[in-house]
Amino acid sequence: MNYGKITQAYQEAEKQAIQETDDPHLIILTMFNELIKSMNLFAKNADLKAGGELEVKSKHFARSLSIIYALQTSIDFEKGGDIANNLFQLYEFARQQLLADLKAGKAKGTNDAIKFIAEIRDSWEEMGKQNVGHG
Repeated sequence: MNYGKITQAYQEAEKQAIQETDDPHLIILTMFNELIKSMNLFAKNADLKAGGELEVKSKHFARSLSIIYALQTSIDFEKGGDIANNLFQLYEFARQQLLADLKAGKAKGTNDAIKFIAEIRDSWEEMGKQNVGHG
């Protein structure tokens, strides 16, 4: 079985699904949800000695870093002010925790970062609900 082609087909389908929405708020919410999902799967598989799977660990490590990069590059520093800088630092913290935990083979910092990302996601989701009510 050619896993590369399967992975590529999945990624293309995912890109197309995101491109079909014109709601930037929903795109960012989807990215937060996917980041949390990938970070959790990385964390669950970080310790290979405790039964973690290398392929799952590697895939979700790379996926998490890609999503973090996308979130960081989507920040508008001119309009966002201090909030933009704080978000960038939070994403950078998450990235650093992933890297440290990859090296350590344990998911200590990643679990902390997931909590912060989940709080931001929840706030983002709530903002979306409020905007719908005012639109």
